Order: sequence, then structure tokens, then C-alpha cells
Amino acid sequence: MNDDTIITSTKTDEEPKGKREVAASIKKFRQIYAQAVESSPEKERIQNQKGKFTARQRLSYLLDENSFFEIRTLVQTASNDFDLKDKNIKGDGVITGFGKINGRDVAIFAQDFMSLGGSLGLAHAKKIANLMDLAIEAKIPIIGLLDSGGARIQEGVNSLDGYGEIFYRNVKASGVIPQISVVLGPCAGGAVYSPALTDFIFMVDGISHMFVTGPNVVKAATGEDVTFDTLGGAKMHSQKSGVCHVIANSEQDCFRQVKELLSFLPQNCYEKAPATTTIDSVDRQTPLLEKVCEINPKKPFRIQHIIWELADENKFFEIHRDFAKNIVIGFAKMGGEVVGIVANNSDVLGGALDMDASDKAARFVRFLNAFNIPILTLVDLGGYLPGVSQEHGGIIRHGAKLLYAYAEASVPKITLVLRKAYGGAYIAMSSKHLGGDFNFALPSAEIAVMGPRGAIEILYSKEIKAAPKEKVEELKEKLTKEYAQKFASPYQTAASGSIDEILEPTFARQKIIKAFRLLKDKRKPQFNTKKGNIPL
Repeated sequence: MNDDTIITSTKTDEEPKGKREVAASIKKFRQIYAQAVESSPEKERIQNQKGKFTARQRLSYLLDENSFFEIRTLVQTASNDFDLKDKNIKGDGVITGFGKINGRDVAIFAQDFMSLGGSLGLAHAKKIANLMDLAIEAKIPIIGLLDSGGARIQEGVNSLDGYGEIFYRNVKASGVIPQISVVLGPCAGGAVYSPALTDFIFMVDGISHMFVTGPNVVKAATGEDVTFDTLGGAKMHSQKSGVCHVIANSEQDCFRQVKELLSFLPQNCYEKAPATTTIDSVDRQTPLLEKVCEINPKKPFRIQHIIWELADENKFFEIHRDFAKNIVIGFAKMGGEVVGIVANNSDVLGGALDMDASDKAARFVRFLNAFNIPILTLVDLGGYLPGVSQEHGGIIRHGAKLLYAYAEASVPKITLVLRKAYGGAYIAMSSKHLGGDFNFALPSAEIAVMGPRGAIEILYSKEIKAAPKEKVEELKEKLTKEYAQKFASPYQTAASGSIDEILEPTFARQKIIKAFRLLKDKRKPQFNTKKGNIPL
């Protein structure tokens, strides 16, 4: 025998169950960890009274039961200034780790507003940065639950350096793993730029606020009196700035929507989005599209009705619902497979493309391309929105973003022209010559350089001027009809090859699904995107 110590169970048959003495080191370990994760009931009560959960409550609501695996629980600030060491900032104000949502792995961090206002110090930032590095290596989505007073001024420039560490990794992770930011309280100053670099931002009405400078600074600098909600509330960012992608009425509602969004996303850029089985038949007919053919092209309608008709089980997860409503974007499933949808909404501005709509659609198309999600484009617009404000605001530059996004996208692209597609906007909406794989049209579609009415005003200006006043309108109607039949007809466009097929409206859904299935293995980048310079 050698002198090596042999470890055996110390429990004897005579020893009562549960009475064995616990080693001092184990006792110490359990005590330290219990203190690290415990929270003040009084602070919890204050947080809950605001309609907000605590950081750990949020994790339990969002993640699958008993799936959270916390890391770096015992991290503390290294700063000795302003008695920070004595303040017992648990985990330096942030909880980091891994968990599962609907059985799928995610990396997640939750800022703890109860610990020095969730302010970001260097150790806090390094915990988040470490988690992001691991998420990139593990190739899983990362979710940030943000509730912070901003940079920790007690740590000076170190806190700002911490933001730089996070921003750098946001960019490193971009297009590689999905990044989701959930703003559940204040998010101010430099802190706002990390969410802005992620793919989707969720906010809760009444409790979420984002701004570069707060109301007090705005008043001091400009004299403007403004409230937190007016300056940077959820409604403002979802309707005006477009910063917020999804708005919720409560934290529970927010977490439900985050889970729903994740059901449409792959884990990373190397995978495809998860397919599901559906009771909705691929061969289900779509009679609603027949009614579209009967509607006057000038009469508006909500495009969501068409999307619901085409989607599996009539379900559509809309993104940016309240911003730039003239274009609609979001996720649906068709034949059990995830597709991203971009559609003109004639109910707002006639569906015309303006600056905000171009930006909204372009960014979404680029996201879909990064994460292997096929694109269905539904076209119904008269062109770009005219006006001095649009021209001066840079509609040329903004509109070019959409052209760029569609042209570089190498995922399957299917386009369906519903009623009208005129001018440069027709080209921008995933046209055949911009790289569309299958371009379809309904029998009622009008595809032309410009609307028939405007075209005849130019082409037949002499004849119109020469006609008697009482006959002018009659002549215009006649010429418009002739022009539409000859130059705006989908049959003429199909004859030239710009449209692959004119669809029977009732069978549109099954034709689109079959087309996507034919393209399921398509993945050939059209350009060297590393050299591309999108017109930002």
C-alpha cells in the first residue's frame, strides 16, 4: 500500500439520515453564495410597486424552469473610490449566465436596478463582455435585460471604457448570433448605443425610457420642458424614432413576445430557422386575393389581411408595427418554414416608399439575409413619396439603402405584385432585375414606368390641350385605359421576362410555398460583401 489518502463515504449505517456534519468549507461556500443572490424584501417591494420585476424575477419569467446557469456570481468592483467596496454591490449590478427558452440555449444578462441603480462599472461591463464572448463561441443568441441608471460616475472613465468593451462585441456578434435588447427601465447616455447595435429592441410602455440626454439636460441646454415619456418613452420610440421594434403593455407581455420572436430565429448565422409542423395545408386556397383583383388600385386596404391569408394558421409576428406604417415587415411561417415578409401598405401614404420606410425595410432585409431567412415581398405602391421634405431629407440616399439590401441578399427571394408597381420603387421592391428568384403578379397588377393617368398627361399633352373642354375628361379616361392595357399590363411584363408567372389568386399560397421549397438549398452570395459600402 502507498500513503495516498483514500476518500470514502463517512456515513455509517448507524448514522441517522441528514445528521452528517457539513465541512466548514462547504458551509462557507453556501453562506457566501446565499448572500450573493439574496435581495432585500423592501427593495423588491419598491421595484414591484413601479410595475417592474427584479432582475432575478425577470430571469425566472423569461427562461425555462430551472434552466438558468449563472456565471461570475461573486464578481465585485475593483474601485476603492467613494466607498464603493463598502456598498456591497451584488455581482457589481448585473447577473450573467445561460438558460433555455422553449428548450433552446440562450446567453442572458440582467441589470439589477436594486444594486446601485444597475449602474455600469468596469467589472459590470467585463461580466457582460465575457458573456458575449462565450455566446459568440457557443453560437447562441444573447439577450440583454436593461435597467440601469447609466455609467457609474464613481468609477470615472473606467465605466465609459466598459461601454466600449460592450459596443465592440455588439459589432463582433452582429450577423453572427441574434442579439435582443429588452429595455425594462432607464437606459441613458452611452448606454443606449449597445441596444441600438443589436437586432431587436423591446420596450414596455410606462416603464422603459431611452435617451442620450435626459429631460434636465435638455432643459438646461435648449430651454425645452419635456417629460421622460415624451423624450424617450416606449411609444415615442416605437412611433417616431423607430428605435423600438416591439412595444409591450407589461413585462409579462414583453417576455411572451420575446419568446415568440425567438421561435422564428435560428441560433446563429450557420443554421436555418427552426421548421415546425402545421395543420394548415399547403394547398389551402386564398380566395381573399381574388377580391384584391377587384379593388380599384387607388383604393387603400390593410396589407396585413393579405399576409394573414398567406401565412400558416393566419399568424404574423409584426416588427416595427407603429413606425413607418406605409411598409409592413415581420415573420410568418409558410408550409412550416420561417419567412420574412416585406409588404407595401396602401392604407398609409398609398404604400409609397419614404425615408423611414426605406430604412425600416432595408435593415430588416439585411437581418434576414444574415440569418438565412427567405424573403417574401408583397408589392403595391405607386412610387416614392414626392415632396420637398423628402428630397431635402435625402430620399435618394435612404431609398438607395433598400436597393442595396435587396441586391446583396443571397437568400431565396420571392416577389408578388398585387395591384400596382410603378417607377423606381417597382425596381426597389425586389424586382427580377435586382436579383429576385421568382417574381409573380396577380392578374390585376399594373407594372409601368409611372401610373397610366400621369403617363398619358405627358405622352398625349398636345391631344389633351387640343380637345374641347367638355371632352377632355372623356379623352383622358380613354387614353388611360388604352395605356394601361398596352404598357401596364402584367401580360406585357410577363412577355418581357420581368415577371416569371401570373398567378391564379386562389392558388397563390401553394405556388409561393412550392417556389420557396425549390429554393431551399440556395445560398450563393452574389457579391464580395466585405468590400461593399452600403449608402448609410
